[in-house]
Amino acid sequence: MGYHIDEASSAIPKKPKRNKYAFMCAILASMASILLGYDVGVMSGAAIFIKRDFGISYVQQEVMTGVINLYSLIGAAAAGRTSDWIGRRYTMVLAGIIFFLGAILMGFATNYAFLMFGRFIAGLGVGYALMISPVYTAEVSPASSRGFLTSFPEVFINFGLLLGYISNFAFAKLPLHLGWRFMLGIGVFPSVFLAVVVLMMPESPRWLVMQGQVGKAKKVLDKTSDSVEEAQQRLADIKEAAGIPITCTDDVVQVPKRSSHGKDVWKDLFLHPTPSVRHIIIAAVGLHFFQQASGVDSVVLYSPTIFEKAGIKSDREKLLATVAVGFTKTVFILVATFLLDRVGRRPLLLSSVAGKIISLLLLGMGLTIIQHHDHVRLTWAVGLCIATVLSDMAFFSIGMGPIAWVYSSEIFPLKLRAQGASIGVIVNRMTSGVVTMTFLSLSNAITIGGAFFLYAGIAAISWVFFYVVFPETQGRTLEDMEGLFGNLLWRFSKQRKIERNDVGNQVQLGTNGEV
Repeated sequence: MGYHIDEASSAIPKKPKRNKYAFMCAILASMASILLGYDVGVMSGAAIFIKRDFGISYVQQEVMTGVINLYSLIGAAAAGRTSDWIGRRYTMVLAGIIFFLGAILMGFATNYAFLMFGRFIAGLGVGYALMISPVYTAEVSPASSRGFLTSFPEVFINFGLLLGYISNFAFAKLPLHLGWRFMLGIGVFPSVFLAVVVLMMPESPRWLVMQGQVGKAKKVLDKTSDSVEEAQQRLADIKEAAGIPITCTDDVVQVPKRSSHGKDVWKDLFLHPTPSVRHIIIAAVGLHFFQQASGVDSVVLYSPTIFEKAGIKSDREKLLATVAVGFTKTVFILVATFLLDRVGRRPLLLSSVAGKIISLLLLGMGLTIIQHHDHVRLTWAVGLCIATVLSDMAFFSIGMGPIAWVYSSEIFPLKLRAQGASIGVIVNRMTSGVVTMTFLSLSNAITIGGAFFLYAGIAAISWVFFYVVFPETQGRTLEDMEGLFGNLLWRFSKQRKIERNDVGNQVQLGTNGEV
């Protein structure tokens, strides 16, 4: 009788537990994103003291603050091909080494030009890290938890941001010529830590297959999949995408000549894209553009300036308020990691943008009211500005922030993934660079309140774009993604209901374990 009960119960598969090995790989890979977060966070406060020490203008300040985003474009553009050449893992090591050199140069800078050269080197490392971290994480993650795991880069960006804010607050009392140098120079420690821990990770199974190392890829997939069957299916899908016969069982094979290292991959992306690839490019580029054009990095980088305009005058109080910004972003990105594979990408993204629109409108209103009553301290308006800065960060972090990296790392076909993801990073950093390098000038031209009204308008346009263009990718394998795209007006397509039901069935299967 006992044997019969065991047999019956074993016939009903249970929902697989989260793969701990894939979880650890994702954490280690995502640590590369700390580099960007720390630089952005620390520069928001260090800029106050650098301006006083070097006597630079506000234009030089905004260029110094935001230019690393443009410098990172070079690193992001090179990272796609570099990662196809030396592998995803060693590309992350390279990112850490480059950022280490940049942090050293910034910490010892003796003038503005020297400091800008250090930011150029650091920007290259940031670009490499931003591109490769989400790609690697997506390639090792099982479909059941890919949204959760590929949101980790954004988690670590926010963790790095918080560390930068804390560094500002901690070193603010040092002499003027030392404080900001410690703030920037201490960035060597996360870069060294990254270069060491990455060596503990396995190489991406998809990259291994592209190199013909099928045996090694199988070992990685066996460890990072929820079941033996899933590992076999993932390997078969990758082999098919790489042009290797599925029936081939050799550990080392000759891979058919591919376009990943040549010019054909760019032709496939831009000159002769299929309808699906064209839709994917528009979705990825649009997502990264609107993520930054709605002004998030202006809030992150210039939060001390915003709080000063809101009526907070003390340096320590401004820096302490920025710590609250970093803490809010970190907490809500952690919440988002648990919702991505449960709620789905679309609902989180649309809710996030809607919340940002309201927050930005209220922030613009509060700053405008304070500006028109500059001789009277309006406590309620100061409180409104602080609250809306925090709510803007919370809504961004719960959807728009992580989904940009999750979505763009999972939707591109295998042979286009590295370069496709690098395009997303390039658009993201270019837009961020333009926004952050013009924020002070924009605020002087149309008032700081007007700047946030403008960002709210851009966010409203982005909501319509996401609603119309974005299909849901929750529960899909990476090799299945291309089939979701091809109709730009996806929201109104006759296929939408079919695709939504299909995804719903997959989620139901994963939840109930039905066959």
